[in-house]
Amino acid sequence: MSEQPYPTLFSPCELGGVPLRNRLAHASIVTRFVKDGEATEALLNYYRSRARGGTGLIVTEPIAMTAWNRVPTRLRAWDDGALDSLQRCADVVENEGTRLLGQVQDSGRGRHAVGRNDGAVGASALPDDLSWTVPRVLSVDDIRRMIDDWADGCRRLKAAGFSGVEISAGHGHLFHQFLSPWSNRREDAYGGDLEGRTRFLRELVEAIRAACGRPFIIGLKLPGDDGVPGSIDLAGAHAISARLAQEADRFDYWTWAWGAHANSLYRHLPDAHGERHPYLDAIRELRQAAPAMASGAIGYLTDPNECETALSDGTADLVFLGCPLITDPAFGRKAESGREASIRYCVSCNTCWRTIIEGTRLECDNNPRVGSADEDDWQPVQVRRPRHVVVVGGGIAGLEAAHTAARRGHRVTLVGASEEPGGKTRLHAELPGGENLSSIYDYQYLAGRRAGVDYRLGEAATADSVLALAPDAVLLATGATAAPPAWVPAEYLEIGAVPDARAMARDMLGRSGREPGRVVLFDQDHTEMTYALAELLTARFEAVSIVTPRERIASDVSLINRQGIYQRLYARGVQLVTSCTPRDLDALEEAALDVVNVYSGAVTRLPDVVAVTYATSRVPDNVLAAPLAAAGIEVIPIGDCRAPRTVLAATREGYEVALAL
Repeated sequence: MSEQPYPTLFSPCELGGVPLRNRLAHASIVTRFVKDGEATEALLNYYRSRARGGTGLIVTEPIAMTAWNRVPTRLRAWDDGALDSLQRCADVVENEGTRLLGQVQDSGRGRHAVGRNDGAVGASALPDDLSWTVPRVLSVDDIRRMIDDWADGCRRLKAAGFSGVEISAGHGHLFHQFLSPWSNRREDAYGGDLEGRTRFLRELVEAIRAACGRPFIIGLKLPGDDGVPGSIDLAGAHAISARLAQEADRFDYWTWAWGAHANSLYRHLPDAHGERHPYLDAIRELRQAAPAMASGAIGYLTDPNECETALSDGTADLVFLGCPLITDPAFGRKAESGREASIRYCVSCNTCWRTIIEGTRLECDNNPRVGSADEDDWQPVQVRRPRHVVVVGGGIAGLEAAHTAARRGHRVTLVGASEEPGGKTRLHAELPGGENLSSIYDYQYLAGRRAGVDYRLGEAATADSVLALAPDAVLLATGATAAPPAWVPAEYLEIGAVPDARAMARDMLGRSGREPGRVVLFDQDHTEMTYALAELLTARFEAVSIVTPRERIASDVSLINRQGIYQRLYARGVQLVTSCTPRDLDALEEAALDVVNVYSGAVTRLPDVVAVTYATSRVPDNVLAAPLAAAGIEVIPIGDCRAPRTVLAATREGYEVALAL
């Protein structure tokens, strides 16, 4: 028998008298799989798959327990009305040998969706740093009633079979607001000095312990450096941890979160634009306030090797993964059995965060089956009548369709013009911050290999060459091309004087050094790839200007990613010219570009311009559709060839179309 590759990660431990089979924990993630306060089948599928997939502990999304927080999209625990639903959640997890914790949380004044939080309560009548919501101030009686409600709710969770709870006191939520001198200006017993500002949290822990006794896990997620001036920095986090350590006998583990409901929100979910697992050194220091207390590692950990290191070097006793366990519910089982190559890895794109804030349900760029039955060990139903399916295009929509169709029993041939798989996503992966995107097409390509896909890369498909393959169906995944703006003359396009963003990216990746002058990037795209190119351009030109007809940039990007984009672009000195569009290219003869305000018509001249490029709306490359259809072949456009959209849409559509064949 081979030696366990991650001996610490998959070693058992105990928290609060409750045994855990391993140290892999699922951090709390909102799913939007709750309806009218009760668990849907999708939520039960989600928890079951991750428990069955080898996770040792799962923390639920926040649960509604108080009179102030009866939200229909949260599991109901404010009375016994949904006890059966809570029991079903506990059963699907605990019966697999995994421990289930409910999260205790209230957003307080915090809000990161559009608009303000009309029902907000908080420590003081001070505005939220993002939404500018001013909360109703909680009275002392309100606080005590909330504590009683939470203690009763936790007692119900224990009765339902939960192994414990985690109190979310970071991320800018209510308890964080009480802990911070920036948001807590109270003059009563729950404000003022550190003793007062920690009182709410300490009394809550005491009440939950009294209601639930032992064995019952109580965990704390505390603020690290929240990035808000005058709030909680690392020194402040140390002080809070030291005070709570005085009552360490009342709780069982702690971990720390970065960022807040402010311009630092993006620190909550670090990505490939920064260093990997950036908070572990600080977590190692913070835990010294009570070294015997079990601590959790968290923050941009996506690989089992990183998890093992964080556990074996003294940083932590548990590792909390969120997004990686959305992407692959069997992460634990695969890592424990030495099958790391078959893990579908998280690309840290934060699409999951965007779908739960702006969308209707949790989704993932690299897992089109989130919330489906048997997600952890999905085996597609075999087709009764296999067909020869030809996929034209080697991007992520085509690759997803190819391996899914082949796994169902179809004979699949994939023809791609590029010699390597990945399409435009492969190009994005070469740009700053895009490296993790390779995990999407790497997984798809290898899955296709295992399923028997016949890859014919480096072949430009024509109607005749496709027909020569004698397909029963053709999935057209040939992508899309940026439409040239009206202000670019045809002769400029013919000689490549004004390239589109992808052509510019390929050119810049082949260069080194920094040239004098300004490059202007016209932005009518507003997606991450455009700003990754802008970052690359700052390394190739003295000055970079982004011109967009909208009032801001990155409007097709989640708030958490948009903050990071602004931070990086401003740090690199990029000029943002909003509500403007180039008038024409006449001034290029004078090394300038005239841009006109789309509202006032005012003209501004940008000086020292040596290059212009554009990222615009894309047009499907579907020229093969008509001749193939005329030949009597079933043709199904997918991905950008159907309609230019996102990575999420491409993988999901490739999967769904292949299932329907």
